[in-house]
Amino acid sequence: MNHIRRFLICGCMLFMACSCICAQQKREFRGAWIQAVNGQWVGMSTQKMQQTLTYQLDELKKDGVNAIIFQVRPECDALYNSSLEPWSRFLTGRQGQAPSPYWDPLQWMVDECHKRGMELHAWINPYRAKTKTTNELANNHVAVQHPDWVFPYDGLYILNPGIPACRDYICKVVEDIVKRYDIDGLHIDDYFYPYPVAGLAIPDSKQFQQYNNGFKNINDWRRDNVNMYIKQMYETIHRVKPWVKFGVSPFGIYRNKKSDPNGSATNGLQNYDDLYADVLMWVNNGWLDYNVPQIYWEIGNKAADYKELITWWNRNASKRLLFIGEDVERTVKYTDPQNPNQHQLPAKRALHGQMQNVSGTVLWYAKAAVDNVGNYGTLLRNNYWRTPALQPQMKYIDGKAPKKVKKPKVIATNDGNVLFWKAPSGKGWQNEACKYVVYRFAKGESQNLNDASHIVAITPNTYYNLPQRSRESVYVVTALDRLSNESKGKKVKY
Repeated sequence: MNHIRRFLICGCMLFMACSCICAQQKREFRGAWIQAVNGQWVGMSTQKMQQTLTYQLDELKKDGVNAIIFQVRPECDALYNSSLEPWSRFLTGRQGQAPSPYWDPLQWMVDECHKRGMELHAWINPYRAKTKTTNELANNHVAVQHPDWVFPYDGLYILNPGIPACRDYICKVVEDIVKRYDIDGLHIDDYFYPYPVAGLAIPDSKQFQQYNNGFKNINDWRRDNVNMYIKQMYETIHRVKPWVKFGVSPFGIYRNKKSDPNGSATNGLQNYDDLYADVLMWVNNGWLDYNVPQIYWEIGNKAADYKELITWWNRNASKRLLFIGEDVERTVKYTDPQNPNQHQLPAKRALHGQMQNVSGTVLWYAKAAVDNVGNYGTLLRNNYWRTPALQPQMKYIDGKAPKKVKKPKVIATNDGNVLFWKAPSGKGWQNEACKYVVYRFAKGESQNLNDASHIVAITPNTYYNLPQRSRESVYVVTALDRLSNESKGKKVKY
Protein backbone atom coordinates (compact mmCIF):
# COMPACT_ATOMS: atom_id res chain seq x y z
CA MET A 1 0.00 0.00 0.00
CA ASN A 2 2.82 2.41 0.90
CA HIS A 3 4.55 1.50 -2.35
CA ILE A 4 1.45 2.42 -4.37
CA ARG A 5 1.08 5.67 -2.44
CA ARG A 6 4.69 6.66 -3.13
CA PHE A 7 4.22 5.80 -6.80
CA LEU A 8 1.15 8.02 -7.08
CA ILE A 9 2.89 10.92 -5.31
CA CYS A 10 5.95 10.67 -7.56
CA GLY A 11 3.75 10.44 -10.64
CA CYS A 12 1.81 13.54 -9.61
CA MET A 13 4.98 15.54 -8.96
CA LEU A 14 6.46 14.42 -12.29
CA PHE A 15 3.29 15.50 -14.08
CA MET A 16 3.44 18.93 -12.44
CA ALA A 17 7.12 19.27 -13.30
CA CYS A 18 6.56 18.36 -16.94
CA SER A 19 3.61 20.75 -17.16
CA CYS A 20 5.70 23.61 -15.79
CA ILE A 21 8.66 22.83 -18.06
CA CYS A 22 6.35 23.20 -21.06
CA ALA A 23 5.21 26.61 -19.81
CA GLN A 24 8.51 28.43 -19.37
CA GLN A 25 8.23 32.21 -19.50
CA LYS A 26 10.47 33.99 -21.97
CA ARG A 27 10.29 37.26 -20.00
CA GLU A 28 10.32 37.09 -16.22
CA PHE A 29 12.13 38.93 -13.44
CA ARG A 30 13.89 36.27 -11.34
CA GLY A 31 15.62 38.07 -8.52
CA ALA A 32 17.30 37.24 -5.23
CA TRP A 33 18.14 39.50 -2.30
CA ILE A 34 21.69 39.33 -0.93
CA GLN A 35 21.68 41.15 2.41
CA ALA A 36 24.47 42.53 4.57
CA VAL A 37 22.55 43.60 7.66
CA ASN A 38 22.42 40.06 9.06
CA GLY A 39 26.19 40.30 9.60
CA GLN A 40 27.12 37.42 7.32
CA TRP A 41 30.23 39.23 6.03
CA VAL A 42 31.60 40.56 9.35
CA GLY A 43 35.04 39.15 10.06
CA MET A 44 35.30 37.63 6.59
CA SER A 45 38.42 38.44 4.58
CA THR A 46 38.17 40.10 1.18
CA GLN A 47 39.22 36.87 -0.52
CA LYS A 48 36.73 34.75 1.44
CA MET A 49 33.84 37.15 0.78
CA GLN A 50 34.61 37.20 -2.94
CA GLN A 51 34.80 33.39 -2.97
CA THR A 52 31.47 33.14 -1.13
CA LEU A 53 29.75 35.61 -3.45
CA THR A 54 31.22 33.90 -6.52
CA TYR A 55 29.81 30.57 -5.37
CA GLN A 56 26.41 32.12 -4.65
CA LEU A 57 26.24 33.85 -8.03
CA ASP A 58 27.23 30.65 -9.86
CA GLU A 59 24.58 28.62 -8.05
CA LEU A 60 21.90 31.28 -8.50
CA LYS A 61 22.71 31.44 -12.21
CA LYS A 62 22.15 27.66 -12.41
CA ASP A 63 18.86 28.16 -10.55
CA GLY A 64 17.70 30.55 -13.29
CA VAL A 65 18.10 33.81 -11.35
CA ASN A 66 18.62 36.78 -13.70
CA ALA A 67 18.84 39.69 -11.23
CA ILE A 68 20.64 40.23 -7.94
CA ILE A 69 19.43 42.82 -5.42
CA PHE A 70 22.52 43.58 -3.34
CA GLN A 71 22.35 45.53 -0.08
CA VAL A 72 24.86 48.39 -0.19
CA ARG A 73 23.52 50.85 2.43
CA PRO A 74 22.07 49.24 5.57
CA GLU A 75 22.30 52.25 7.94
CA CYS A 76 23.43 55.40 6.11
CA ASP A 77 26.75 53.66 5.46
CA ALA A 78 28.32 52.10 2.38
CA LEU A 79 29.42 48.76 0.98
CA TYR A 80 31.02 50.80 -1.79
CA ASN A 81 33.53 53.62 -2.07
CA SER A 82 31.65 56.73 -0.95
CA SER A 83 32.75 60.28 -0.20
CA LEU A 84 29.37 60.95 1.41
CA GLU A 85 28.99 58.10 3.91
CA PRO A 86 31.32 55.84 5.93
CA TRP A 87 32.25 52.27 5.12
CA SER A 88 29.77 49.86 6.67
CA ARG A 89 30.58 47.88 9.79
CA PHE A 90 28.61 45.04 8.16
CA LEU A 91 31.53 44.81 5.73
CA THR A 92 34.59 45.43 7.89
CA GLY A 93 33.37 45.11 11.49
CA ARG A 94 33.82 48.80 12.27
CA GLN A 95 31.99 51.69 10.70
CA GLY A 96 34.32 53.98 8.74
CA GLN A 97 37.03 51.35 8.34
CA ALA A 98 37.89 50.51 4.74
CA PRO A 99 38.20 46.86 3.70
CA SER A 100 41.70 45.42 3.67
CA PRO A 101 42.85 44.26 1.19
CA TYR A 102 40.88 47.07 -0.42
CA TRP A 103 37.99 46.35 -2.74
CA ASP A 104 34.67 47.90 -3.71
CA PRO A 105 31.91 45.28 -3.24
CA LEU A 106 29.35 47.15 -5.35
CA GLN A 107 31.70 47.56 -8.32
CA TRP A 108 32.79 43.93 -7.97
CA MET A 109 29.17 42.74 -7.93
CA VAL A 110 28.26 44.86 -10.95
CA ASP A 111 31.12 43.27 -12.90
CA GLU A 112 30.41 39.73 -11.75
CA CYS A 113 26.66 39.91 -12.37
CA HIS A 114 27.06 41.45 -15.82
CA LYS A 115 29.63 38.80 -16.71
CA ARG A 116 26.94 36.20 -16.04
CA GLY A 117 24.24 38.04 -18.00
CA MET A 118 22.48 39.03 -14.75
CA GLU A 119 21.25 42.45 -13.66
CA LEU A 120 22.55 44.13 -10.51
CA HIS A 121 20.19 46.29 -8.47
CA ALA A 122 21.77 48.33 -5.66
CA TRP A 123 19.61 48.04 -2.54
CA ILE A 124 19.61 50.86 -0.01
CA ASN A 125 17.72 51.44 3.23
CA PRO A 126 16.82 55.11 2.80
CA TYR A 127 15.77 56.24 6.30
CA ARG A 128 17.39 53.81 8.74
CA ALA A 129 20.47 55.55 10.17
CA LYS A 130 21.41 53.04 12.89
CA THR A 131 20.37 49.48 13.61
CA LYS A 132 19.83 48.17 17.13
CA THR A 133 23.15 46.33 17.22
CA THR A 134 25.35 49.26 16.14
CA ASN A 135 27.05 50.93 19.09
CA GLU A 136 29.58 53.21 17.39
CA LEU A 137 29.12 55.69 14.54
CA ALA A 138 31.90 57.12 12.40
CA ASN A 139 32.65 60.84 12.58
CA ASN A 140 31.35 61.39 9.03
CA HIS A 141 28.07 59.54 9.65
CA VAL A 142 24.98 61.67 9.00
CA ALA A 143 23.66 61.16 12.55
CA VAL A 144 26.92 62.62 13.91
CA GLN A 145 27.12 65.42 11.36
CA HIS A 146 23.41 66.32 11.62
CA PRO A 147 22.00 64.98 14.91
CA ASP A 148 18.89 67.16 14.44
CA TRP A 149 18.01 65.15 11.30
CA VAL A 150 17.46 61.86 13.15
CA PHE A 151 15.18 60.62 15.89
CA PRO A 152 15.67 57.57 18.13
CA TYR A 153 13.05 54.84 18.09
CA ASP A 154 13.27 51.46 19.81
CA GLY A 155 17.07 51.32 19.61
CA LEU A 156 17.15 52.64 16.03
CA TYR A 157 18.07 56.00 14.58
CA ILE A 158 15.73 57.15 11.80
CA LEU A 159 16.35 59.96 9.34
CA ASN A 160 13.25 62.07 9.86
CA PRO A 161 11.04 61.87 6.73
CA GLY A 162 9.37 65.14 7.79
CA ILE A 163 12.54 67.18 7.26
CA PRO A 164 13.00 68.19 3.60
CA ALA A 165 16.79 68.20 3.97
CA CYS A 166 16.68 64.48 4.77
CA ARG A 167 14.92 63.71 1.49
CA ASP A 168 17.46 65.81 -0.36
CA TYR A 169 20.31 64.03 1.39
CA ILE A 170 19.04 60.54 0.52
CA CYS A 171 18.56 61.57 -3.11
CA LYS A 172 22.09 63.00 -3.16
CA VAL A 173 23.44 59.63 -2.01
CA VAL A 174 21.39 57.83 -4.65
CA GLU A 175 22.48 60.23 -7.38
CA ASP A 176 26.10 59.51 -6.47
CA ILE A 177 25.54 55.74 -6.76
CA VAL A 178 23.66 55.98 -10.05
CA LYS A 179 26.27 58.30 -11.60
CA ARG A 180 29.32 56.26 -10.66
CA TYR A 181 28.18 52.65 -10.99
CA ASP A 182 26.78 50.79 -13.97
CA ILE A 183 23.83 49.43 -11.99
CA ASP A 184 20.64 48.21 -13.64
CA GLY A 185 18.34 49.19 -10.80
CA LEU A 186 18.11 51.11 -7.53
CA HIS A 187 16.07 49.27 -4.93
CA ILE A 188 14.59 50.26 -1.57
CA ASP A 189 12.76 48.04 0.91
CA ASP A 190 9.95 48.47 3.44
CA TYR A 191 11.62 50.73 6.02
CA PHE A 192 10.06 54.21 5.81
CA TYR A 193 8.66 55.37 9.12
CA PRO A 194 9.65 52.73 11.69
CA TYR A 195 7.59 49.64 12.38
CA PRO A 196 5.35 50.65 15.30
CA VAL A 197 6.11 49.51 18.83
CA ALA A 198 3.22 49.49 21.34
CA GLY A 199 3.33 52.50 23.62
CA LEU A 200 6.16 54.19 21.71
CA ALA A 201 5.27 57.37 19.81
CA ILE A 202 7.20 58.79 16.84
CA PRO A 203 8.85 62.00 18.12
CA ASP A 204 8.05 64.26 15.17
CA SER A 205 5.44 66.70 16.51
CA LYS A 206 7.92 69.58 16.24
CA GLN A 207 8.53 68.88 12.55
CA PHE A 208 4.78 68.56 11.99
CA GLN A 209 4.31 72.10 13.31
CA GLN A 210 7.21 73.38 11.24
CA TYR A 211 6.64 71.61 7.91
CA ASN A 212 2.96 70.57 7.95
CA ASN A 213 2.25 71.91 4.42
CA GLY A 214 -1.32 72.64 5.43
CA PHE A 215 -2.09 69.13 6.70
CA LYS A 216 -4.28 68.96 9.80
CA ASN A 217 -3.80 65.23 10.39
CA ILE A 218 -0.28 64.08 11.29
CA ASN A 219 -0.82 60.67 9.67
CA ASP A 220 -1.74 62.27 6.33
CA TRP A 221 1.30 64.51 6.67
CA ARG A 222 3.59 61.53 7.27
CA ARG A 223 2.23 59.75 4.20
CA ASP A 224 2.78 62.88 2.15
CA ASN A 225 6.40 63.06 3.34
CA VAL A 226 7.05 59.56 2.06
CA ASN A 227 5.13 60.26 -1.16
CA MET A 228 7.29 63.32 -1.86
CA TYR A 229 10.42 61.29 -1.19
CA ILE A 230 9.40 58.47 -3.56
CA LYS A 231 8.58 60.93 -6.34
CA GLN A 232 11.85 62.81 -5.82
CA MET A 233 13.82 59.56 -5.80
CA TYR A 234 12.22 58.38 -9.04
CA GLU A 235 12.90 61.70 -10.75
CA THR A 236 16.49 61.81 -9.47
CA ILE A 237 17.33 58.34 -10.81
CA HIS A 238 15.78 58.85 -14.24
CA ARG A 239 17.29 62.30 -14.64
CA VAL A 240 20.76 60.83 -14.21
CA LYS A 241 20.24 57.57 -16.11
CA PRO A 242 16.79 57.03 -17.65
CA TRP A 243 17.35 53.29 -18.01
CA VAL A 244 18.08 52.56 -14.33
CA LYS A 245 14.98 50.95 -12.83
CA PHE A 246 13.59 52.14 -9.50
CA GLY A 247 12.07 49.35 -7.45
CA VAL A 248 10.32 49.29 -4.08
CA SER A 249 9.72 46.24 -1.88
CA PRO A 250 6.95 47.15 0.58
CA PHE A 251 5.45 45.15 3.40
CA GLY A 252 3.01 42.58 2.00
CA ILE A 253 -0.28 44.12 3.21
CA TYR A 254 -1.46 47.46 1.84
CA ARG A 255 -4.62 47.71 3.98
CA ASN A 256 -6.97 45.28 5.67
CA LYS A 257 -10.66 45.18 4.74
CA LYS A 258 -11.59 46.42 8.22
CA SER A 259 -9.73 49.66 7.39
CA ASP A 260 -10.70 49.94 3.72
CA PRO A 261 -13.41 48.05 1.77
CA ASN A 262 -10.87 47.72 -1.05
CA GLY A 263 -8.31 46.17 1.29
CA SER A 264 -7.32 42.52 1.46
CA ALA A 265 -9.07 39.93 3.62
CA THR A 266 -6.18 40.00 6.08
CA ASN A 267 -5.54 41.06 9.65
CA GLY A 268 -2.04 42.40 9.98
CA LEU A 269 0.19 45.47 9.94
CA GLN A 270 -0.70 47.88 7.13
CA ASN A 271 1.58 49.88 4.83
CA TYR A 272 -0.84 52.78 4.54
CA ASP A 273 -1.83 53.12 8.19
CA ASP A 274 1.21 51.88 10.15
CA LEU A 275 4.23 52.62 7.94
CA TYR A 276 2.70 55.65 6.17
CA ALA A 277 3.52 54.09 2.78
CA ASP A 278 0.82 54.67 0.15
CA VAL A 279 2.16 52.08 -2.27
CA LEU A 280 -0.84 52.18 -4.62
CA MET A 281 -0.37 55.93 -5.10
CA TRP A 282 3.23 55.35 -6.17
CA VAL A 283 2.21 52.59 -8.59
CA ASN A 284 -0.72 54.51 -10.08
CA ASN A 285 1.25 57.75 -10.43
CA GLY A 286 4.19 55.98 -12.07
CA TRP A 287 6.68 56.95 -9.36
CA LEU A 288 8.41 53.57 -9.49
CA ASP A 289 9.27 51.02 -12.17
CA TYR A 290 8.61 47.82 -10.29
CA ASN A 291 6.89 46.82 -7.07
CA VAL A 292 7.82 43.75 -4.99
CA PRO A 293 5.38 43.28 -2.09
CA GLN A 294 6.89 40.98 0.52
CA ILE A 295 4.31 38.20 0.62
CA TYR A 296 6.33 36.05 2.96
CA TRP A 297 3.44 34.11 4.48
CA GLU A 298 2.20 30.66 3.58
CA ILE A 299 -0.96 29.64 1.76
CA GLY A 300 -3.62 29.29 4.45
CA ASN A 301 -2.08 31.70 6.96
CA LYS A 302 -4.98 32.90 9.12
CA ALA A 303 -3.86 36.52 9.38
CA ALA A 304 -2.25 36.96 5.95
CA ASP A 305 -3.06 34.22 3.46
CA TYR A 306 -0.59 34.07 0.56
CA LYS A 307 -3.29 33.26 -2.00
CA GLU A 308 -5.44 36.19 -0.86
CA LEU A 309 -2.50 38.60 -1.04
CA ILE A 310 -1.05 37.61 -4.42
CA THR A 311 -4.57 37.85 -5.84
CA TRP A 312 -5.10 41.27 -4.22
CA TRP A 313 -1.86 42.76 -5.53
CA ASN A 314 -2.47 41.27 -8.98
CA ARG A 315 -5.88 42.98 -9.06
CA ASN A 316 -4.87 46.35 -7.61
CA ALA A 317 -1.27 47.13 -8.64
CA SER A 318 -1.02 46.56 -12.39
CA LYS A 319 0.14 49.99 -13.61
CA ARG A 320 3.78 49.17 -12.96
CA LEU A 321 5.60 45.85 -13.11
CA LEU A 322 4.60 43.57 -10.24
CA PHE A 323 6.96 40.96 -8.80
CA ILE A 324 6.34 38.88 -5.67
CA GLY A 325 8.74 38.74 -2.73
CA GLU A 326 8.94 35.05 -1.71
CA ASP A 327 10.23 33.61 1.56
CA VAL A 328 12.19 30.50 0.58
CA GLU A 329 12.35 28.94 4.05
CA ARG A 330 8.68 29.51 4.88
CA THR A 331 7.62 28.13 1.50
CA VAL A 332 9.32 24.79 2.14
CA LYS A 333 8.48 24.72 5.85
CA TYR A 334 4.71 24.50 5.28
CA THR A 335 2.82 21.82 3.41
CA ASP A 336 0.33 22.52 0.66
CA PRO A 337 -3.18 22.52 2.19
CA GLN A 338 -4.43 20.70 -0.92
CA ASN A 339 -1.57 18.21 -0.94
CA PRO A 340 -0.04 17.57 2.50
CA ASN A 341 2.61 15.29 0.96
CA GLN A 342 4.56 18.23 -0.49
CA HIS A 343 5.61 21.73 0.50
CA GLN A 344 4.11 24.88 -0.96
CA LEU A 345 6.45 25.74 -3.84
CA PRO A 346 4.38 23.92 -6.53
CA ALA A 347 1.16 25.55 -5.32
CA LYS A 348 2.74 29.02 -5.17
CA ARG A 349 4.20 28.65 -8.67
CA ALA A 350 0.78 27.58 -9.91
CA LEU A 351 -0.71 30.76 -8.42
CA HIS A 352 1.95 32.84 -10.18
CA GLY A 353 0.89 31.29 -13.46
CA GLN A 354 -2.73 32.29 -12.85
CA MET A 355 -1.91 35.96 -12.17
CA GLN A 356 -1.98 38.03 -15.35
CA ASN A 357 -0.13 40.99 -13.83
CA VAL A 358 2.61 39.14 -11.94
CA SER A 359 5.83 39.35 -13.98
CA GLY A 360 8.42 37.94 -11.63
CA THR A 361 9.69 36.79 -8.27
CA VAL A 362 12.37 37.91 -5.81
CA LEU A 363 13.71 35.31 -3.38
CA TRP A 364 14.18 36.10 0.29
CA TYR A 365 16.87 35.33 0.64
CA ALA A 366 19.60 34.28 -1.82
CA LYS A 367 21.55 32.05 0.56
CA ALA A 368 18.48 29.93 1.37
CA ALA A 369 18.10 29.13 -2.32
CA VAL A 370 21.83 28.49 -2.69
CA ASP A 371 21.75 26.15 0.31
CA ASN A 372 18.91 24.33 -1.45
CA VAL A 373 16.63 24.39 1.59
CA GLY A 374 13.77 21.95 0.99
CA ASN A 375 15.15 21.21 -2.49
CA TYR A 376 14.06 24.74 -3.51
CA GLY A 377 17.08 25.48 -5.71
CA THR A 378 16.93 22.10 -7.44
CA LEU A 379 13.25 22.61 -8.27
CA LEU A 380 14.03 26.02 -9.76
CA ARG A 381 16.87 24.85 -11.98
CA ASN A 382 15.29 21.58 -13.10
CA ASN A 383 11.72 22.76 -13.40
CA TYR A 384 10.31 26.23 -12.81
CA TRP A 385 13.28 28.29 -14.07
CA ARG A 386 14.79 25.60 -16.25
CA THR A 387 15.35 27.85 -19.26
CA PRO A 388 16.86 31.37 -19.21
CA ALA A 389 14.52 34.38 -19.18
CA LEU A 390 14.79 37.92 -20.47
CA GLN A 391 13.77 40.84 -18.29
CA PRO A 392 10.21 42.19 -18.66
CA GLN A 393 10.00 45.23 -20.90
CA MET A 394 9.36 48.80 -19.77
CA LYS A 395 8.06 50.34 -22.97
CA TYR A 396 7.06 53.57 -21.24
CA ILE A 397 10.79 54.27 -20.82
CA ASP A 398 11.95 52.79 -24.13
CA GLY A 399 10.22 50.27 -26.37
CA LYS A 400 12.37 50.44 -29.49
CA ALA A 401 14.56 47.43 -30.26
CA PRO A 402 18.19 47.74 -31.34
CA LYS A 403 19.32 46.77 -34.82
CA LYS A 404 20.33 43.22 -35.72
CA VAL A 405 23.78 41.84 -34.98
CA LYS A 406 26.27 41.77 -37.83
CA LYS A 407 28.16 38.96 -39.56
CA PRO A 408 27.56 35.92 -37.33
CA LYS A 409 29.90 33.09 -38.25
CA VAL A 410 31.44 29.96 -36.78
CA ILE A 411 35.21 29.89 -36.43
CA ALA A 412 37.37 26.95 -35.38
CA THR A 413 39.71 27.84 -32.50
CA ASN A 414 42.08 25.94 -30.22
CA ASP A 415 39.24 25.80 -27.69
CA GLY A 416 36.77 24.39 -30.18
CA ASN A 417 34.25 25.98 -32.51
CA VAL A 418 33.05 29.43 -31.52
CA LEU A 419 30.13 31.45 -32.84
CA PHE A 420 31.23 35.06 -33.29
CA TRP A 421 29.21 38.14 -34.27
CA LYS A 422 29.59 41.90 -34.31
CA ALA A 423 27.56 44.40 -32.32
CA PRO A 424 24.90 46.28 -34.26
CA SER A 425 25.38 49.93 -35.07
CA GLY A 426 23.65 52.33 -32.74
CA LYS A 427 24.51 55.31 -30.58
CA GLY A 428 23.11 56.26 -27.19
CA TRP A 429 21.62 54.11 -24.44
CA GLN A 430 18.36 53.60 -26.36
CA ASN A 431 20.06 52.09 -29.42
CA GLU A 432 23.20 50.35 -28.18
CA ALA A 433 23.24 46.62 -27.57
CA CYS A 434 24.44 45.57 -24.12
CA LYS A 435 23.60 41.84 -24.16
CA TYR A 436 22.83 39.11 -26.65
CA VAL A 437 20.53 36.11 -26.78
CA VAL A 438 21.62 32.89 -28.49
CA TYR A 439 18.97 30.39 -29.63
CA ARG A 440 19.51 26.89 -30.98
CA PHE A 441 17.15 25.00 -33.29
CA ALA A 442 17.38 21.61 -34.94
CA LYS A 443 17.78 21.53 -38.71
CA GLY A 444 14.39 22.06 -40.33
CA GLU A 445 12.75 23.11 -37.06
CA SER A 446 10.54 26.19 -36.96
CA GLN A 447 12.62 29.08 -35.60
CA ASN A 448 10.20 30.43 -33.01
CA LEU A 449 12.02 33.03 -30.93
CA ASN A 450 9.09 33.22 -28.50
CA ASP A 451 9.89 29.69 -27.30
CA ALA A 452 12.24 30.16 -24.34
CA SER A 453 13.27 26.49 -24.40
CA HIS A 454 15.54 27.29 -27.36
CA ILE A 455 17.58 29.93 -25.49
CA VAL A 456 21.06 28.56 -24.77
CA ALA A 457 22.70 31.79 -23.56
CA ILE A 458 22.09 35.39 -22.51
CA THR A 459 25.52 36.97 -22.58
CA PRO A 460 27.32 40.34 -22.69
CA ASN A 461 29.92 38.78 -25.01
CA THR A 462 29.92 38.86 -28.81
CA TYR A 463 30.73 35.16 -28.98
CA TYR A 464 29.39 31.82 -27.80
CA ASN A 465 31.40 28.63 -27.34
CA LEU A 466 29.57 25.95 -29.31
CA PRO A 467 29.13 22.43 -27.98
CA GLN A 468 30.53 19.52 -29.97
CA ARG A 469 28.23 19.00 -32.93
CA SER A 470 26.19 15.81 -32.96
CA ARG A 471 23.81 16.96 -35.67
CA GLU A 472 23.33 20.05 -37.81
CA SER A 473 21.71 22.96 -35.97
CA VAL A 474 20.72 26.52 -36.69
CA TYR A 475 21.79 29.23 -34.22
CA VAL A 476 20.02 32.58 -34.07
CA VAL A 477 21.53 35.62 -32.33
CA THR A 478 19.58 38.68 -31.21
CA ALA A 479 20.66 41.90 -29.49
CA LEU A 480 19.22 43.38 -26.28
CA ASP A 481 19.41 47.03 -25.25
CA ARG A 482 19.50 48.44 -21.71
CA LEU A 483 15.80 47.72 -21.17
CA SER A 484 15.80 44.26 -22.77
CA ASN A 485 14.16 45.28 -26.03
CA GLU A 486 15.15 42.52 -28.46
CA SER A 487 16.27 42.90 -32.06
CA LYS A 488 15.36 40.63 -34.91
CA GLY A 489 17.55 37.57 -35.24
CA LYS A 490 20.47 36.68 -37.50
CA LYS A 491 21.02 33.00 -38.08
CA VAL A 492 23.95 30.77 -38.91
CA LYS A 493 24.09 27.04 -39.58
CA TYR A 494 26.42 24.77 -37.64
